[in-house]
Formats: sequence, C-alpha cells, structure tokens
Amino acid sequence: MTGTEQTGSFRLGYVPGVTPGKWVRIWAERVPDVPLDLVPLPVAEAAPTLREGGADAALLRLPIDRAGLSAIPLYAETAVVVVPKDHEVAAVDEASLADLADYLVLHPLDDSLDWTEAEFPGRPALERPQTTADAIELVAAGVGLLVVPQSLARLHHRKDLTYRPLTDAPESRVALSWLEEQTTDLVEEFIGIVRGRTVNSSRGGGRQQDAAAGAGAAKGTSKSTSKGTSKGTSKASGSARPSGEARKKAAAPKRGKPRRRS
Repeated sequence: MTGTEQTGSFRLGYVPGVTPGKWVRIWAERVPDVPLDLVPLPVAEAAPTLREGGADAALLRLPIDRAGLSAIPLYAETAVVVVPKDHEVAAVDEASLADLADYLVLHPLDDSLDWTEAEFPGRPALERPQTTADAIELVAAGVGLLVVPQSLARLHHRKDLTYRPLTDAPESRVALSWLEEQTTDLVEEFIGIVRGRTVNSSRGGGRQQDAAAGAGAAKGTSKSTSKGTSKGTSKASGSARPSGEARKKAAAPKRGKPRRRS
C-alpha cells in the first residue's frame, strides 16, 4: 500500500527556495478529489525522505544519490554572491569567481551547488556554518561572503544585504524526484503538470480524459437517439400519408374512350 493510499492525499516535498505554488493550484483544478499536502524539507533530507516514504514526490536540488530514485530536471538557477550593501562587490553589476579570490567565502553544510574542491572560490572559513540561514547571519556580521542559488538569496533577503550574479559559478538544478518503484497514477499526474501538459494530452490528464470521455459519450448517445428517433418517426409518418400529387390523381375523373351509340 502506498503512502497516498494510506493518507488519502498526495504529499509533495520541497526544499528551500523552490516555489511550487503554481503547480499546486493546477493540481487543485485537475485533481480536486485528492488534496495535495506540502512537506517542507531541508536539502540534505529530501532524498532520504522519499526513500522512507515521507513524501510521494519531491522538488529538490541536484545532485542527489539516485539509487532507487527517478528524477526529471525542471530548470536551472543562476548562482549569486551575497554581500553587505557597502561591500566592494556590490558596486558591480555582476562578478566572477576570480573576483572573490581575496575574500573569505562561507560554505554551509547544506550548500546545494555542485562544486568541486578546486572550484570553490575565495578563502575558506575555519568552520562551515550548519545552514544557509546561519551563513546569511555571518555575512550580515561582516564575517564573509556567501554563494547561493538566486532563489535562496531572495528567500533570505535582508535590508542590509544585496547580491550579484556570478558569471562562471555552477548553476543549481531543480528536479522532480520520486521512488522508481512507486510511479503511481498520481505521480504521473504531477509529472504532467510540471511539464506543462494540458488536460487533453496523452499522459498526465488521464483522470480528466476519462471523465470527459464518459460525459461526451452520454451526451452523444442522447443526441443520436433523440435525433434518430425523431427522424425515423417523421419518415414513417410520411410513408403512410399520400403525397399531394397522388391525392390529385385519385380525385381526378377517369377518362376512357367514348362509346359508340348503336
């Protein structure tokens, strides 16, 4: 028995910075009989939560351990550097990793960017902050800078901080993931929604198609029966009633050859 069958809802996990609101609204329109429950997840717990049955699907950031999981990449986010508003980097429109070489750059443990050790910019801090939220506080305190996906910079917005795009940093890839062995009809439905399929497409709208087809068949049958019965009755009535020409012929006097008088 799947988690959906047990709870009567579809549980969608999502990591910080990902905004599933649009897809949730479409789900409510297309699958009104199955509530969609949102499950906020820390980046590091997204894949384990799927494996443990804590969610039916999740919007997470790649890379992840793909063992037993299916994943569909949805979009990629630009990485930005978060700095105090009076910092030198704030004076430019965009920066490169080389521009950060002389600065201490924080690297939180929940970082979701796909760095190699050689790629990570700037001077490393002695300790890594536990979370991105912790790192933001340290940036505000003037301890160092922080590189994150743009949506996380927006999520943790502060009046005393700003951010600038990085031209050569790795992008953050957001994907929809679920257990391979539990690719249910509801999972397929949500895949269709995030991929932009319409209700009438071949996949992702089966539930609506079945309902529409049933209603259409009933309507067509009713229309056909009504139309056919009416037409058939008219034909039958017409065949029993003589035409106007036939009535004239019947009423006209019969003419034959004149008789010769004897």
